[in-house]
Amino acid sequence: MSPSTWRWQARGETAPVWPGAHQHLGATWTPTATNFAVWAPEATALWVCLFDDHGNETRHQLTEHTLGVWNGRIPDVPVGQRYGFRADGPWDPGHGLRFNPHQLLLDPYARAIDGEPRPGPELLPHDGSGGRNRLDSASAMPRCVVVHDEFDWGDDQPLRTRWRDTVFYELHVKGFTALHQEIPEHQRGTFAGLGSHTVTSYLRDLGVSAVELLPVQQFFTEPAVAARGMVNYWGYNPIGFFAPHAAYSSSGTHGQQVTEFKQMVKNFHEAGIEVMLDVVYNHTAEGPPDGPSYSFRGLDDVGFYKRSGTLGDAYWDVTGCGNTVDSSNPAALRLILDSLRYWVTEMHVDGFRFDLASALARTGHEIDMRSAFLTTIDQDPVLRYVKLIAEPWDVSMDGYRVGSFPPPWVEWNDRYRDTIRDLWRPHAGDLREVASRLAGSSDLYADDGRSPYASVNFLTAHDGFTLRDLVSYDRKHNEANGEQGRDGTNDHRSWNCGVEGETDDPEIRALRRRQAANLMVTLCLSAGVPMITAGDERGRTQRGNNNAYVQDNEISWVDWRPDDAWLDLYDVTKTALRLRREHETLRQRHHFDGTPSIPGGPKDLTWLHPSGRELRQADWYDDDLQVLGMFVSGDPLRSPGPHGQQEHDSSFLLWFNADPDPVDVVMPDNDWVTAGSIVLSTDPALVVGTPVRAGDVLTLDGRSVLVLRQD
Repeated sequence: MSPSTWRWQARGETAPVWPGAHQHLGATWTPTATNFAVWAPEATALWVCLFDDHGNETRHQLTEHTLGVWNGRIPDVPVGQRYGFRADGPWDPGHGLRFNPHQLLLDPYARAIDGEPRPGPELLPHDGSGGRNRLDSASAMPRCVVVHDEFDWGDDQPLRTRWRDTVFYELHVKGFTALHQEIPEHQRGTFAGLGSHTVTSYLRDLGVSAVELLPVQQFFTEPAVAARGMVNYWGYNPIGFFAPHAAYSSSGTHGQQVTEFKQMVKNFHEAGIEVMLDVVYNHTAEGPPDGPSYSFRGLDDVGFYKRSGTLGDAYWDVTGCGNTVDSSNPAALRLILDSLRYWVTEMHVDGFRFDLASALARTGHEIDMRSAFLTTIDQDPVLRYVKLIAEPWDVSMDGYRVGSFPPPWVEWNDRYRDTIRDLWRPHAGDLREVASRLAGSSDLYADDGRSPYASVNFLTAHDGFTLRDLVSYDRKHNEANGEQGRDGTNDHRSWNCGVEGETDDPEIRALRRRQAANLMVTLCLSAGVPMITAGDERGRTQRGNNNAYVQDNEISWVDWRPDDAWLDLYDVTKTALRLRREHETLRQRHHFDGTPSIPGGPKDLTWLHPSGRELRQADWYDDDLQVLGMFVSGDPLRSPGPHGQQEHDSSFLLWFNADPDPVDVVMPDNDWVTAGSIVLSTDPALVVGTPVRAGDVLTLDGRSVLVLRQD
């Protein structure tokens, strides 16, 4: 019998299956029966497999196949029941058909998943010689969980914080609380611990308006990483797009993780903090064609993953992870949209950051800003009102699209990151580029009508050096990852201040703290939306590791002990965010254009030479000029008030001295500069509260920032 016609003999169908409904995919529980529905258009047979607490399996063959969806209702299924699918059909990998009923498959729409896969040959759909694997994978596979959650949201509503009022804080659910002594031990590293009053009050006091959680959709560790005895810590290897990651639950994994996640969101909302998810829809944990079969590969491999050609076994990979989800495929696109809506409507999250968004914005192999993925989200009555952030690149040559995503999308702006890093290290940066990044990157976003908040400004993220390491290391130190230093970027744009790594030299330690403060103040007070990486405000270090994706340990976790914390940096960050929050001048909605907001008024933005005059054309090309003044007028503001009235606020003068030597800066003496005071300084000699008048000369120490508010 040929492999294409071989059929598996099912065993164990012992309970009736009632006619079901195909419209609602996944497991939909009712007191009388649970409806199971799964997309597998090319399958010839499909079974729901129920498991008891001892692992015993009972199979129920579905008989309804409607519009590509296998469906049926099984009576008397309890909430918390663990289950999976098996699918039979053609075996023709060359045409993307990998059906193997010996493989237990996860429900793509599962609301909860219990367990982790146990690596082994039984997880592979093939036998190594091109044929179908006859080893049963059930004992090595996690289980889906039937969920019916009646969580009481009370009066919880979307916060809908305005973009210009938003401050992001990127964090890892486990790493943020794993070492926190004020959180009960059983809740550390969990949704419950993250949603505790200890965390929400800390972030609210700092000035954060939104947390951006590294992936919390169920993910698995790559087989190659597991073979090194490590785990995927970051979570960028998804498999369950509806399921909160089970390992982050303190209360159980039989569906309780859903309730615990909801309570965490509710607690954040009560503290006035939005919850954003970093979502990974561009690839799955199944990896390349010779990888394991967890779910999609055994249900609709040909439809879910992009191919190099029309068909065939060669995947087209622009994610660097072995496969690329075909978001132009109607079933794959539906899953993405259904998943996003679920997290908004059922889990009350406030928005998403899309990993490798360029991979999703493709029609065929070409990036298309009118693709089905972007267009349907823009038209969706739920999703078009939440925050949408693109990581505007993938790993391909044509994938880099910073400045190209259409409204309502905003973008991670890595040009901001690179430019500001260059500004604060011994590097002859481009002053014109610096000015553009400080002022909201109008060169990237103004031409298509987008506001400065289209730029999510960041200096560090989960991927790369922490802020402390950025000023402490010139080279990556990734030996602990087990990849012989091949992993992680070599383009750090960092400066170790003279010594590689930690040092007892008091001058270097002081310089590093000042450099970190300079970077943080610049980030918080630039036009656009700032994003801070967890722990940067207190000097978290990864000891030079710039790719800690496999480090589920103290290298990655936030250290809450005060003995090595840079608490002075925390105070600077809090002050900068408070100034931003209290003054609309520092978070304006419109791009600056260097003209008065009203006739006879000051320019909305003026760039100043240290001599106190406006910068001239030749100054922008002076490679020796490393001091820049930025006068931002708030009297009046360009944006009207809620009733169209003229709004007024304080004006600010910011001095950035990236020169290693002290520089005399002259306060402008003209009609629009009056008396003021220092409100933030990284120069210890220039104390906050010091009054300053027009025409005064201040000696600004090397490598420091000074912020003055006009009274």
